[in-house]
Amino acid sequence: MAALCCLPIAGQAGPMDKAMQKLDPEERAHQACSIKGVDTLRRDKRLPGADRIKTRVTGAAALDGSVVTGKGGAVRAKGRWYALKFTCTVTADRMKAVSFTYELGQEIPEAKWDDYGLWR
Repeated sequence: MAALCCLPIAGQAGPMDKAMQKLDPEERAHQACSIKGVDTLRRDKRLPGADRIKTRVTGAAALDGSVVTGKGGAVRAKGRWYALKFTCTVTADRMKAVSFTYELGQEIPEAKWDDYGLWR
């Protein structure tokens, strides 16, 4: 019989859920989209090693109901940052993103990283 030591008990929030619940609803939506975004972008052959996403770099991402739209985001892959536009739909409680579509832009020059709050 397999041990169930590490599986969450039904109805009990795991550490990530507990952390997300502490955020205000708008920030929670942005974080849910970041999580879904990295998962989605990792599968893009143009972005091997994608490991970070920022939803607000050159412009604010906007939440309208259950949809977060960003025209000024960025994604990091193998130490380089790329411009990113995206649309992300979140659940009513804003705990999870159910879809993430995107348009990849040009590489952001390293000379602009400090201005945008980006890092290696």
